[in-house]
Amino acid sequence: MDVGELLTYQPDRGAKRPREEDVSEESRVKQKTSSREPPRPAVLGEAESENKDSKEKILEKLMDQDEVDPEGELVDESTVKKMILTFEKRSYKNQELRIKFPDNPEKFMEAELDLNDIIQEMHVIATIPELYHLLVELNAVHSLLGLLSHDNTDILSLLQMDLLQELTDIDTLHESEEGAEVLIDALLEGQVVALLVQNMERLDETVKEEADGVHNTLAIVENMAEFRPGLCAEAAQQGLMQWLLKRIKAKMPFDANKLYCSEILAILLQNNDSTRELLGEMDGIDVLLQQLSVFKRHNPSTVEEQEMMENLFDGLCSCLMLPANRDRFLRGEGLQLMNLMLRSKKQSRTSALKVLDHSMIGPEGSDNCHKFVDILGLRTIFPLFMKTPKKMRKTGISDKEHEGRSEFRHTLCSVDRLMELHFKYLEGVQLADKRIDGEKHDMVRRGEILDDSMEDEFYLRRLDAGLFVLQLICYIMVEISSAGIPQLQQRVHQILNLRGGSVKTVRHIMREYAESMGDGKNEEFRQSEQKRIMDLLENF
Repeated sequence: MDVGELLTYQPDRGAKRPREEDVSEESRVKQKTSSREPPRPAVLGEAESENKDSKEKILEKLMDQDEVDPEGELVDESTVKKMILTFEKRSYKNQELRIKFPDNPEKFMEAELDLNDIIQEMHVIATIPELYHLLVELNAVHSLLGLLSHDNTDILSLLQMDLLQELTDIDTLHESEEGAEVLIDALLEGQVVALLVQNMERLDETVKEEADGVHNTLAIVENMAEFRPGLCAEAAQQGLMQWLLKRIKAKMPFDANKLYCSEILAILLQNNDSTRELLGEMDGIDVLLQQLSVFKRHNPSTVEEQEMMENLFDGLCSCLMLPANRDRFLRGEGLQLMNLMLRSKKQSRTSALKVLDHSMIGPEGSDNCHKFVDILGLRTIFPLFMKTPKKMRKTGISDKEHEGRSEFRHTLCSVDRLMELHFKYLEGVQLADKRIDGEKHDMVRRGEILDDSMEDEFYLRRLDAGLFVLQLICYIMVEISSAGIPQLQQRVHQILNLRGGSVKTVRHIMREYAESMGDGKNEEFRQSEQKRIMDLLENF
């Protein structure tokens, strides 16, 4: 074997070579059964010589989660310590030989295979999360992270695809919260996300094994983020956000990794203003809009591609919760793209409407409202306001949700249709109020106390009945009546009188809406809106 062959040589995972120093180790656990591949035989040809009954017994023990290895030896704290110490010894030896003989692979090949074998054996630790603290106390976590930059990408892939992923499996982490906390703390202290990102950078996704390595690296990040959501901001800062945006916009065919990247991005942006701001600073809004522009004229070709599209829309909506990103959305011509999607009548239409709704929230969204009117967006919104399209119903969007999103403050809509919706939702809310009043009366009669939790529950039921949409409709009615056009005000009052409605009811709904503007809103904005509502009611 020449030097070139040795440099590209990858160890045979299907065989473990017997060594004198390993005679005492043969009784140890070889590996944890992986969800992706069967256990590796301990000795070359052993799988062929083992009888069927022996295999079934081993599998039965693993499924019963007995902490016993195939030889029957108890996997306890002492066994795990010996395993970790063996790993440390082989890792150090491999590192030493690679430094000493960098140009002579024959000198460190033996140590490389030994290291590969012990990593395989360490899979059993993932079945005992209560012993994770040993990985930290014996410095194994630091050594594992150090191997992430190993020159042999086979060891790198093994760590990513098997050991680290199984150690951080979310179900396993929840089996022992204390052990999981210790492990996650150690991984974060070792800058695990930054190391994982660096390794993904050097992987070639045109090679299946390395593409699988990227996918499983993302799984490690997802597991940790699900167990400890607070690490999302730190992960994003360690290069993950930049890598995700780069991977999403890469000119590569759609695959499972691109879908997974969209999922991780949506997770990072959930309820986290720091990651939203970071994405905006990295021109992430433009990246999302560019990727979504594909769907303005074409529907996703597969269910997986549709899932990716929805993930990108969700990420965009999350970003727009940050006021600064609404301006970036405006400058990136996001309004024009969403308007085109609404007109194209493709699957992206529903999510585009949701994005428009988020882009016009609060005083920071007023520029978007004005721009939407300037680009003749009202012509697009008007038919949707009049009737929920059948395609939207098929995608699971209810009339209530659709009509609620269509209530833009600056939209001049059909007064007759507006009044029709007013009475529709007024009837639903009144029925809910009647039931709630009856329940309150029964509770008082039984001597029960109405606490805050019960009042909150009743309020949520009123919202489910359409209270918020009704409040938005009344808001528009009041604004139309105050627009200085007598014909519109007369028409509103005329329909109210014909249908048995009353100005008093509208006033009551609007006052309740003003009072409900509390937590989550800028105090100055809240006060100005309340004053505005009261001023409008004086002229209604």
